[in-house]
Amino acid sequence: MKKVFSALFLCMLLSAVTGLQAQNIQLHYDFGRSLYKEMDTHDFKRPLVTTTVEKFHPDAWGSTFFFVDMDYTSAGVTSAYWEIARELKFWKGPFSAHLEYNGGVAKGFSYNNAYLAGATYTYNSADFSKGFSLSAMYKYIQKHKSPNNFQLTGTWYVNFCDNLLTFSGFADWWREENNYGKTIFLSEPQFWVNLNRIKGVNKNFNLSVGSEVELSNNFANRDGFYAIPTLALKWTFN
Repeated sequence: MKKVFSALFLCMLLSAVTGLQAQNIQLHYDFGRSLYKEMDTHDFKRPLVTTTVEKFHPDAWGSTFFFVDMDYTSAGVTSAYWEIARELKFWKGPFSAHLEYNGGVAKGFSYNNAYLAGATYTYNSADFSKGFSLSAMYKYIQKHKSPNNFQLTGTWYVNFCDNLLTFSGFADWWREENNYGKTIFLSEPQFWVNLNRIKGVNKNFNLSVGSEVELSNNFANRDGFYAIPTLALKWTFN
């Protein structure tokens, strides 16, 4: 559940493992309406349900990652947003070149096309139980009043308790002038319980139960800081 202008996922941290692929589907129930009255008005009702499809694929020249978010209300799908990113690396070492596109549509409008280019530093522990990445990028927001911008992104993952638990997420800070300032912050930490690591559960039952918290400042046409949790399910495909 990445919302608009989000970032890389923890899967990109694993680009050093050439044979690894990952794909999952997430279902999130959003508590924004319950916590903030401005998200449940006659003119605006924040969607209660979001689905996310993620795909990560490494190859000999780096890796490709994309996701698609869709928000739902009782009237159907209200918005669709996607990002696709390419890490390019023709050498050994922790640095890679980064290319990315963001865009989508919502009821009554479209999100501005955003094109990003920069560099990524990636670290993984020897056993791949934890890792992080840092990216610095130029961000061009097409048809924005101030199109030339920057974005800094950090991602992380930690698997512990014999992979029963996973803590992962990202944090973005970027320049984009709006009614409330010149920069926007967005972070979405996730916590998952991986059910197939419980004794007696089939190892191929790849369902995870958990939560995500959207932490933001001046994001999505909102003034100031917001913390919006979800209740979530995730199915990971082998």
